[in-house]
Amino acid sequence: MPFHTVELSDPTYTPPGVHFVTVKSAALRRRADLTCYVPPSANKATQLPLVILLHGIYGSHWAWLFKGGAHRVLDRLIAAENLPPMMLAVPSDGLWGDGSGYVKHDNSDCATWIVEEVPAAAALAEPRVVDAPLFITGLSMGGYGALRLGALHPETFTAISAHSSGTHLEQLFDIVQEPASAYVLSEDAPLAVIDCLKANAARLPPFRFDCGSEDFLIEPNRRLHAELTEASIAHEYAEFSGAHTWDYWHEHIADSFRFFARHLPRRA
Repeated sequence: MPFHTVELSDPTYTPPGVHFVTVKSAALRRRADLTCYVPPSANKATQLPLVILLHGIYGSHWAWLFKGGAHRVLDRLIAAENLPPMMLAVPSDGLWGDGSGYVKHDNSDCATWIVEEVPAAAALAEPRVVDAPLFITGLSMGGYGALRLGALHPETFTAISAHSSGTHLEQLFDIVQEPASAYVLSEDAPLAVIDCLKANAARLPPFRFDCGSEDFLIEPNRRLHAELTEASIAHEYAEFSGAHTWDYWHEHIADSFRFFARHLPRRA
């Protein structure tokens, strides 16, 4: 077993398809949580693609489902657009301060938790995700994490998506309570998303990102799009009406699910 201790919720008491998982994370050096969702329509599937959804600052593992309704959006797309069933896994970010940034801190490796341990923890709730396609997306700080970690681990993820993303860890410092000096990191990889994408430009999986035109992060997203275009790095970028709100993310998580469905490997 990859974890010293594991606690799984009892489906007798949880909403249909929802699983809560707590594991002792070696990367974080403490217990950590994730919320998972398996659509009822997945009952006959022999394998399930896994989508990791990363939350923003102040949030935790329950936010994408119980503030953003991501599971309801997925169910609607499966019914109305014949999207293939996927499992959703929403981890906490390591719960450091107001937001860990999904990076490697000296005393807690929030990046390894997401990339290596979360898929293993999700498989405890649903074994059909083992060796299945793996996707990653997120909002705000989670968008930063999805783009950066996806770029740094191009062989791990089948496709990447992000919404209202930060593009550099420094953008957190104006929002969180903790001072920049509190982020004592053990990173040897770049912190800017563009540098991570350029470093693995020849190996990147398909990726997309979007931002609301009234979002305070719209200009960093536009700059990232321009830098990628200048560097001839293939990507999809979209702007929609909206701000940095759950209404926006509830609507546009559908774009991530559709994108992932398009990039599922075709079976022979």
